Amino acid sequence: MFSLSELAPLNQHQSRSKVLKPWWEVFMDYLVVLMLMASVLACTEQLSRDRVVCIPSDPLVTVNTSHHRSSTSSDVALTPSPKPPTHIPRNSSPNLHSTARGRRTHLVYQQYVYISQVCYHEALPLCSRFFPYIALLQSLVLLASGSFWLHFPHTSARIEHFLAILAKCSESPWTSQALSHAAQQENIQEKEVIEERQLPQPPQSSNSSSPPVTRTRRSSVDSGTDSPLLKRSNSASTAAPPSPCPSTNSCNSTVSSISLGSRVHFPSPSKPSLMVDSPRQGISLDKSDGEQARALFERVRKFRSHCESSDVIYKVYLAQTIFKLLMLTLIVSYTIPLLSSFSFTHTCYPEEQALVGYTTFECIHVLSSLLHKLLVTYLALLGLYGLLNFYTLSWILHSSLRQYSFHSLKELCSLRDVPDLRNDLAFLLHMLDQYDPLLAQRLSVFLSPVSESRLLEESLERRWGEERLRAMTSVDAKGCSRLQLVALPHLPPALFTLSQLQVLKLELITDASFTGQVSNMTSLRELHLYHCTAAVDPSALGVLQERLEVLHLTFTQASEIPSWVLSLRNLHELHLSGRLSSEGGVGRSWTLGSLRQLRHLRVLVIRGMLQRIPGELCEVAGSLVRLEIYNEGTRLLVMTGLKRMFDLTELQLQDCQLERLPSALLALTNLRTLDLQHNNLRTLEELLSLAHLRRLSCLRLAYNRVLALPASVGVLRGLELLDLSNNQIQNLTPALFTLRRLRRLLLAGNLLEELPAEVRALQLLTELDLSGNRLERLPPELFSSCSELRILNVARNSLSSLPRGIAALSELCKLDLRSNSLEELPAELGCCSGLNGDGLLVEDWLLLSLPPHVRDFLSHTCPPSHSEGHSRPDSDSFPYFSPTQWSFSSALESQI
Repeated sequence: MFSLSELAPLNQHQSRSKVLKPWWEVFMDYLVVLMLMASVLACTEQLSRDRVVCIPSDPLVTVNTSHHRSSTSSDVALTPSPKPPTHIPRNSSPNLHSTARGRRTHLVYQQYVYISQVCYHEALPLCSRFFPYIALLQSLVLLASGSFWLHFPHTSARIEHFLAILAKCSESPWTSQALSHAAQQENIQEKEVIEERQLPQPPQSSNSSSPPVTRTRRSSVDSGTDSPLLKRSNSASTAAPPSPCPSTNSCNSTVSSISLGSRVHFPSPSKPSLMVDSPRQGISLDKSDGEQARALFERVRKFRSHCESSDVIYKVYLAQTIFKLLMLTLIVSYTIPLLSSFSFTHTCYPEEQALVGYTTFECIHVLSSLLHKLLVTYLALLGLYGLLNFYTLSWILHSSLRQYSFHSLKELCSLRDVPDLRNDLAFLLHMLDQYDPLLAQRLSVFLSPVSESRLLEESLERRWGEERLRAMTSVDAKGCSRLQLVALPHLPPALFTLSQLQVLKLELITDASFTGQVSNMTSLRELHLYHCTAAVDPSALGVLQERLEVLHLTFTQASEIPSWVLSLRNLHELHLSGRLSSEGGVGRSWTLGSLRQLRHLRVLVIRGMLQRIPGELCEVAGSLVRLEIYNEGTRLLVMTGLKRMFDLTELQLQDCQLERLPSALLALTNLRTLDLQHNNLRTLEELLSLAHLRRLSCLRLAYNRVLALPASVGVLRGLELLDLSNNQIQNLTPALFTLRRLRRLLLAGNLLEELPAEVRALQLLTELDLSGNRLERLPPELFSSCSELRILNVARNSLSSLPRGIAALSELCKLDLRSNSLEELPAELGCCSGLNGDGLLVEDWLLLSLPPHVRDFLSHTCPPSHSEGHSRPDSDSFPYFSPTQWSFSSALESQI
């Protein structure tokens, strides 16, 4: 026994898969049911009363020849019986003198039963005995093959998934809203077309204006089968919303506002339909409906990519149709000849003469007439079934079922972007159209990119309101209000209401479109676009041209740079990060010369893979004062374009694989900062050629392969910062200490074994970084002459002691002594009042060597911890270390 709960899913599956069955499939299912009923009826009759009735056809005589049997056949009449008849009919009066007619067979009842059974198997044809069972088996095979494509393992999963998605699409509120919006846009477009047609016509009376409207309504009637949506009349654009009453008498006002071509579908239990309301301009989906619609878009997208990869459903359906045709051909080939085999009388010649005394019997088949009629009926149904199968096969072969295009939706201006489908998904939609084309329209809502973008816009309006955006706004170190948005499909409309926002960072925004509402952002000065597709309306371009001063662009290919960037005439800083190869490829389609219109550009930062500096650079930015190129390891070969950039004051060429100082630097007479870090410089002999760069005050050559510092460094008299960190320098030339204006000397990460005493000449020195070298001692002249020293870093050396002359460094506020060979600290550190707090970086156990009053002095005015908001003094040479690395704890004091 099956419970109702077990049969419910089967019934539900059959009702859901009904939408994929065209009319001929349904008709064939009914024909198979009728054939099954006919075969079951024949089987029932055969099992209940199938038999033959036989009587002998010759007398009990012994004859030798057939001629003698025929000559004596006239003498076989029975003699009158001397006994009276045993039965007298009721309607006739008894006649004792009547004579019995017929002939006596001398057989008893058991002999008749015996002969009937023998003749049933010997005289009755096989078709009369087994045809009902064969017909039942054939009907079951046809019944199973009729829905095989719905239950085949490789197709049933896709079909179940498709039906589930279709049900979700039909139930989603976004479907009705999108189709209503599409119908509304179509009506607006039709109204505009009508107005354009009527515009050149002379003014006429009200009666003469009706024919155009009538023609429009007729066109709606013609297209009603293609887009069965509820459409409003053009003359009733301000009509009231439809009444919920379905009655015609109570809804005359609503019906009068509906065009003649509209078709209203009311819901039914077996067939979903579309209930179209008035246009929902001010109504939006709630949060749960919006999330479900977005999830459904993603589900449809994945199902489409899965189904369009193969056509297994189409092939199985085609194979099923061909199989049914072959079955029909086989059935008809051996069934039609059976019609002549069904006869009412049969002659039986049993070999049982010793038992019954007769050799020939005449038999009649009780069900022969019924079986003949059932066979004719069965063949008629089978013929209809075969014709429908031939129609199905012709439909498959003459229709492009592996391609599907939403022709009816191309007329709707809001759904013209619905893509064409192929393979299994296209075949399923073709089958769905045979049931109801409206269901395919509901699915098309979730195939339309425009529909998805409208949904995302509504979601952005709801999730990213003005209050949330203001809460996300922060203030940077410069005091500018800053907002960063990451991985959004569109810009939220509330963004353009932030009038106080100064810096806007957009990262991975699919469609960053700036409209005229950007004029409300009166404080916007800086814009960051990280892998964003930004589009600017003409009305917004003028606003950005006047207000935007700093622009950061990060891209993959140069072709992704928006063209509107070239027209930002008030732009001061431009940062470009991406593949900007100047040799062939995509990079040739975008050159720095195209920045010629940026008259006020002062800073240009490029992070790419350039092989040359374009000569047009000086023409592009005549007022350019800073140029930074981070070449990501690509060798910069041609730098002649620098020679005409006379106003350049700061130049950075990092990671350009330079091996010598570029000769083009000689022309940059106004240069103040030169940064050549992260290159392959081995010699600095060309420093002599920089003697006429009298304004050069900052030279950074860190992270190169410099082996020695030449004496020509002394010609750089105006140098205030020299960075030679992370090279391979072993000795310092005395010419270095002739740079009297030098304030910062960075020599970390070299191979220095001693610091010359000539360092006393650098009396303006405020920062000295000697970390990561091989120093064993520090010269006393450093402490006696460099009284302005504020930062001293000698970490990771081999110092065994610290001179007591350190007491002369009264301005010292940072001292790093970690990772040395010190055994004690001098008490004179207490004279350096700037070292209190976190100014001294040393191991904890070395602090114990200081007198208690010195330790108390150094730790007495300790500033608040960084977690409380205190800002640590900034330095390029000192990373952040925890207070436990430089201060002592109360536990250590208790041990003392």
